[in-house]
Amino acid sequence: MTIQNLCEIEGRTITRVSPILFFDNKKYMENARGDLIPLAMVPDAKIMEDDTVRNMLAYAIDLNAQLRRFLKHCMDDIGAYQVLLEEKYDAKLGGPKGNMTLTSFDGCMKVSVNVANLLRFGPELVVAKKIVMECMDDWTGEMRDEALAIISIAFNQDRDGQFNRTEIFKLLQLKITDERWVRAMDAIRDAIFIIGTKSYVRFHMRDDPKGKWNVISIDLAKAGA
Repeated sequence: MTIQNLCEIEGRTITRVSPILFFDNKKYMENARGDLIPLAMVPDAKIMEDDTVRNMLAYAIDLNAQLRRFLKHCMDDIGAYQVLLEEKYDAKLGGPKGNMTLTSFDGCMKVSVNVANLLRFGPELVVAKKIVMECMDDWTGEMRDEALAIISIAFNQDRDGQFNRTEIFKLLQLKITDERWVRAMDAIRDAIFIIGTKSYVRFHMRDDPKGKWNVISIDLAKAGA
């Protein structure tokens, strides 16, 4: 069985699962292969590393749950405000895509809601890539290096096999009239499918109504910036 340890975070008690397993009154730790290693045979450094990771993960899981609740509260508050205004003025608040910005009366705080489309690319993108590569073979030496660089990296895929949509969309901005290129761009447009939307809430503050906005970051990577 496993033991659940309790640790404190800002006055709240959270649960941390212990790696120690008990069999026949002996202590073990399970390694990544699923082997049970007697606790006495596990190096102290590994025990300390495991303990450090579990401590941080306990805090991270708790913080993640807080952020989820916070986002839900934000969207609920914004939704309630929208309903009140719609009832009062018989008009929908926000832009055509649902984007909106709410500002405090003194002009020093604002909350922005941005709704982004979630996209995926269909098999037409493979056809577009084939045509574009054929064009590249013919145009090498005839185009500016900047354009060739954009084209050459546009179809790079990440470790999960996903294309970078920003780079793909850059291709659509290139003014190239070759008939093959036009067909390739049509294939890219046909490959774009909107599979849903995602809402992002952003927070800003400033010292006075004419000052520069400062982002209130909820991003862990930017929180200490």
